[in-house]
Amino acid sequence: MFVIELTYKVPLNQIDEYLESHVQFLNAHYSLGTFIASGRKVPRDGGVILAIANDRKEVEAIIKQDPFHKHQLADYKITEFVVSKKAQHLTESFF
Repeated sequence: MFVIELTYKVPLNQIDEYLESHVQFLNAHYSLGTFIASGRKVPRDGGVILAIANDRKEVEAIIKQDPFHKHQLADYKITEFVVSKKAQHLTESFF
């Protein structure tokens, strides 16, 4: 599992110009089962995506598809972690 943290490099008005295409990117990866949660950071200086992938290279390739990446609007930090404990109500298929 991976945590992808985005930090915006440009003013929010530039982010908002590409927000719809970014959401389409997110939706595509939700449909594929790659993304399981995402949202804005507070304060709104970026966002966080929880992703399931085989390895870091796969995550890096996915990030390159993001309009925020293509237009150099955000920096990305990828953190891989191994789930060792989870809430009981979460399904096994994620882990």
